[in-house]
Amino acid sequence: MKNTLLGSIYLALAASIWGGMYVVVKVVVAIIPPLELVWIRYVIAIFALVIIGLIKRQPWRISKSHIPLIVTIGVIGNAISIVTQEYGTMLSSAQMGAIITSSTPAFMVIFARLILKEKLNFKKGVSVCLATIGVLLIVGNGHINMSSQLGGISLLMAALTWALMSILIKRVPSSYSPVVVTTYSILVAILVLTPFVYKGLGEIHISKLADPTIGGGLLYLGIVSTALAFILWNRGLQLLNASSGGLFFFFQPLVGTLLGWLLLGERIGGTFWIGSFLILSGVLLVIKEKSD
Repeated sequence: MKNTLLGSIYLALAASIWGGMYVVVKVVVAIIPPLELVWIRYVIAIFALVIIGLIKRQPWRISKSHIPLIVTIGVIGNAISIVTQEYGTMLSSAQMGAIITSSTPAFMVIFARLILKEKLNFKKGVSVCLATIGVLLIVGNGHINMSSQLGGISLLMAALTWALMSILIKRVPSSYSPVVVTTYSILVAILVLTPFVYKGLGEIHISKLADPTIGGGLLYLGIVSTALAFILWNRGLQLLNASSGGLFFFFQPLVGTLLGWLLLGERIGGTFWIGSFLILSGVLLVIKEKSD
């Protein structure tokens, strides 16, 4: 029960941080293009992670047999997923970004079944169907413009790749510290993205980065929503099975939609509060199921 509770707290905190991230990205991406933004936040995150690792005296050695797995996690989850997420958020709204990527748990259930051979029970099957229908309704809504539709497709790709990455993390030995795994996977993403951002970085004016809103946003994205949240997510997944852990990702649309309403003036309907109740109920059911 202790591991279940701790894992639940870690995953809920990580997803809540990412929910707030969409509001920050929506502001910062207006000044810094998505690809360059991902690269900058990762560089900031690397410094934070190395400092944390040194303070905690983490062993940095990784077996050669596990290097391909870490590289795959870095490319799929930290490069492709986050870049498509940033582009999707730029082309759509903070609410749409949070809601569509909340399909991640459904994809995690599918990948957990295919890769980890976790059992797919009735309750998890229903969650897959509901999330899939919700995504199709949002992306295919005829009332949104072409830019938002492209943003929705990009966000859907982000959800798919993040789910795959989260399942692959379960294959990383638990003896490795989440700090070390996160550091190496982000380093891989930086190396992959550098050739694509080299020219664009030179076109960003330093004066824009000095703006308190932009500078503060970058620090939040790098330290809080990348370094800290990735560590929490990776550790939480080590303590829970992948398909159950994925349900905590639903905290992301809850927090993202609420902050989009409070800070960006985006509209929310009465269904938001009903959805919030159902999300919290589902999470409590998972915790109770694991403790029985």
